[in-house]
Order: sequence, then C-alpha cells, then structure tokens
Amino acid sequence: MTETLTREHMDIAVSRYSSLFTLPSHRDITLLLGIECVVTGVAAALPYDLSFRGLAYGLTLGIVLFLTTLLGNHLPARVLLKQDLILNLRRCSFISLASNLILLVFAFIASIASVSLNDPNIWSKTIALSLFASLAVRFLVFYAVSSASSSRIFLSAVLQPALFLSSLMIVPLSFHGLLIQLSLYLPLAVGASFAAVHLFIATVNKVGLQSLGIPSIRMFKAFLANWTEDLEQPLEEVLERLSEERAVKVSMIGFKAGGRMKAAIVVPGVHPGPFKNVGSSPIPSLIQKALEEKLSCVVAVPHGISGHDLDLSSQRQNGKVLNRILEASEFKAFKPYATRFLSLRRDSATVGCQVFGNCAFLTLTLAPQTMEDLPPELDDTIIQEAKRKGLDWAIAIDAHNSIQGPFDPEKAVTHMREAAVSALKKAVALKRSPFELGAAKTLVKQFSVKDGIGPGGVSVLIVSVRNQKTAFVTVDGNNMVSGLREKILSSLEELGIDSGEIMTTDTHIVNAAVMADRGYHPVGEAVDQDQLVQDVKAAATEAVGNLEPAEASWCVEEIPAVKIIGERQIDRLCLMIDEAARKAKRVSTIIFPATAIFLTALIVFI
Repeated sequence: MTETLTREHMDIAVSRYSSLFTLPSHRDITLLLGIECVVTGVAAALPYDLSFRGLAYGLTLGIVLFLTTLLGNHLPARVLLKQDLILNLRRCSFISLASNLILLVFAFIASIASVSLNDPNIWSKTIALSLFASLAVRFLVFYAVSSASSSRIFLSAVLQPALFLSSLMIVPLSFHGLLIQLSLYLPLAVGASFAAVHLFIATVNKVGLQSLGIPSIRMFKAFLANWTEDLEQPLEEVLERLSEERAVKVSMIGFKAGGRMKAAIVVPGVHPGPFKNVGSSPIPSLIQKALEEKLSCVVAVPHGISGHDLDLSSQRQNGKVLNRILEASEFKAFKPYATRFLSLRRDSATVGCQVFGNCAFLTLTLAPQTMEDLPPELDDTIIQEAKRKGLDWAIAIDAHNSIQGPFDPEKAVTHMREAAVSALKKAVALKRSPFELGAAKTLVKQFSVKDGIGPGGVSVLIVSVRNQKTAFVTVDGNNMVSGLREKILSSLEELGIDSGEIMTTDTHIVNAAVMADRGYHPVGEAVDQDQLVQDVKAAATEAVGNLEPAEASWCVEEIPAVKIIGERQIDRLCLMIDEAARKAKRVSTIIFPATAIFLTALIVFI
C-alpha cells in the first residue's frame, strides 16, 4: 500500500514537472519580437498623428524599440547572466516577448486615452501601471529561475523594459513634457512589482522550508535545470540532503563457456529512479555498459524486487554501486549443471524457476494483468525459502512486463509468495544436468528513450537443458504494454524455444522524456510492436546459433552506506511540490491584484 501511495505522489509531482513547455526557436522569437515592436511603435504614435507622417513615425519608433529590445536581451544573456544554468539568450528573448506584450497593450490604451481626454498625465500613469505588470512577470520568472546573484537578477529583469520605455517615451515627450511625472511614477512601479514578487516568493518558499527545510523555489530551480538542460547536479544536491544511508545488495549470475565469459545477469537491489537522468534512473544501462566493457560478454540487468524507497540519490551513489559491482564480478566456483525451467501459476501470478548450481533463478509476473513494483520483503521471503529447501541463494526478478490498469499490491504479493514457494519446492526436486548457453544483444537503434526504449537495448540469453530451450529476454524499458510479452514469447516458439520470460529493466531514464500521461511510454506503446518482435527474434536466433556447453557461478555483494532517497522522503518531496504549486496559485490571486490596486490608488492621488 505504501509503495502505491508513493507512486501516486510521484505521479502528481511528475505531472507538475512535465507541464513545462518547449519554447519556439530563437529565430522565431526574434521575428515575433520584431513584429511586436513595430506594432507597439505604431499603436503608440498613430493616435497622436493620424496621417502618413504619424505612421512613418510609428514604424521608425518600432525599429528603435526592436533594437533596444535586442540590446536589452543580449546584455543580460551575454554579460549579467553569462554563467546562468537556464537563462540563455533564447529564454531571455522569450521573456521579453511576453512582457513587451503587456507594454504594447498599455501603450496603445495610454495614447488613445490621453488624446481622447486631452490629458497627458494619463499616458504617464498608464505606462507606470504597465511597467508594474511587465516587471512583475519578469521579476517572477528571473528570480524563480536564475541561479545568479540578486543584484544581477534585478538588473537583468529591469534592463530591457527600461531601454524599451526610454525609446517609447519619445512619443509623449514630443507632444508634452512629462519628465517630472514619469520620474515619480516609474520608480513607484518598479518598487511595487519588486515587493509583490518577493512577498510571493517568500510565501511559496515557506511550504518547502516547513516540510523539508528547503525553499520551494530552490526545488523549482533544480527541477527546471534538469528539465531544460539535463543538469542533474542541482536536483541531486537537494536529494543528497534528504537521503538516508542504507546497505543494499546486488546479486549476479555469470556464465562461462569455452574458457571465457559468455554472459552475465545482474540484479541490483536498488531501484531505478526517480526519473530521467536523476539519481539511479539510468543505473541498469550504466551497470550493463560497465560490465560489458570489463567482461566482454552479453550483460542483462533485469528489475529486482524493489521500489522507489530504494532510489539512489545521485550519480556519486551510482558510482559507488558500480565500483562495488565491478569488484565483485570476479566469478569463481563455476558449476556445469542446471535444472530445466519450470513455470507455475497461482491465480494471477506466474513464477518461473530454474536452478543453476545451487542458486535458484526466479522470474515473477502478473501478465497479462498490471505489474508494478513489489516490496523488498517478498525478496527476503523467497531467499529464506530457498535456503530452507537446501539452496545457497535465490535471485528473484520482478519481470515488470505488463501494464494496463490498476494494481493491487497486497493481492499480488500474496499470490506471488504462494507461487514462488511452490516453484522452489518443485525446482529443487528436479534433476540437474549439463546445460548449454547462447547469448546475443541488439541495440534497436530505431527506437529511443522517447519511445520508451533505453540505451541498453535488448539482451537475450538462451539456456538449453536436456532438449528444453528457455529464453530470458531483457528489454531496457519501464514496464511493457499488456499483451506484448505473449506476442514475443509466441514468436520465439517458431525458433524451437519452449519457454522463458520477457523482462524489462524498469529504467527511469525514459521517464519525463515525453509529454505522455504517465510521463513515459511503456515498451510497446510508442513503437512498432511487430518491428520490436522481429528485433527480439533476430537476437534470439543469433543466441540459438551460438549455443555451447556452459558453466554458471553466482555471487551476492552487500554495499554498505549507500545514500537512498527513501520512501518517506519521496512522499514528502512530491507532496511539497504539489502543495507549493497550489499555494502559488492561491497567493498570486491575492498579492498581485492587491499590489496593483494599491499602486493605482497611489498614482491617481499623487
């Protein structure tokens, strides 16, 4: 139940996270800025002179506004915010496009009103209000996004509107002397917008400070740095502060044939997460790549029995786990025998089991029903049961290979436990015989993380024991659409393969990579399933073709003092993100209108 709640809380956070949008290209933004500035110049000047001369005057003013806007964007991006993680020239230009729209509307209203009522003061008062609205947007974005110092943020936010209005003031100043009024009203507008934004930020920050001891805006900046620039460090610095140390285990089976390593299956006791490139999200493919380079063989990293309470907090923790895996992968005491693979079903749970030497290898699935993370306690139960049956160890895989609807974890665990215990009982009674192993890998380069396929591609191991061929297929993805597992297994029967299981790594490198409802595509949802089936079948054909007598060795390594985020902290973090977003909506409807009303009253009565 707690794992389900954690996943729900993460879904809420990811929905906030993935609501961010992609900006137009810098070229398109610049073009729109040019059009916007010309329209502003004409709208501000034409009401004062409804003639061709007034139009020409407005067009000339528009060009001047465009040039000052370009200068106002380039100076912050190239000088003041040169080292900023997020606010580059393109994003600064887009902010100006949005804030200039406010100035355009108010400038047109100001010119029409001042001419119609023959009151030049209306222009300066209206423009002061437009500066408040424009700067409120700019201050809010710059202070919420930029990692620069407060003084640089202030100057960057104010510079472009200041240059813009300096040019725009040519219109009323050429008809009326308004310098005194403007010198009084505009500073009031700057001060009001600055105060409103800082009150807003301080209010929102309290949510994070009270729940986690971290300002909410800092979390937002960290998320944004990851989303826009794939920078994991700012967010991982926060996660490291929230993490707790715990010992984790990694189980491995190595296969040797012809005096060389043929293949390895690595089952990390950590969970890939929380999303994208943050923490242990990419750890399956990291482990795979590192071991393939060391052992020069096919490596599969299916999903172990773990949940988000075992997400590593940073790349540094990934490195710690990787180093220990590399050190522990000196396989010894190989055994040349294995049992045949058996499959046993209890209600919705299917457990496959094969014993290599004196170590049981189990695959757990609920397919075609929804399969989600299983609790680590189930893994402990399976290991203890294996030892009671006289085995040295058991390595259990959460196949994570079917998703189509709701998931009942309590019911799933009950059925899985019953099926696993029965499977172990039957497996230890089977005869152990010499076996052959074939292995192959394909990267399926036509698919990417946006399609739900990670860089690890597809690994296939074929085990042949007394004329029974079993396929263990591992796809680097996060779960699989219901029915695809059965389609792949059916296609493998054409190769003379009798049994097996299709597994995914549960990599979270695919999460938050697309704007899908889940924030990712399960394997098979966004790809040509027939093509994927053919790719798996081709790799299996290669593996069958290189079958040869093999030996197996297993090992388990406990890694102490690894920093994980933890279920409780993930829940608090995700709930904080949601609460901060809701708080921001509430207070923004109070702070900014109230400040605008106060400023309007102040300007009117001065």
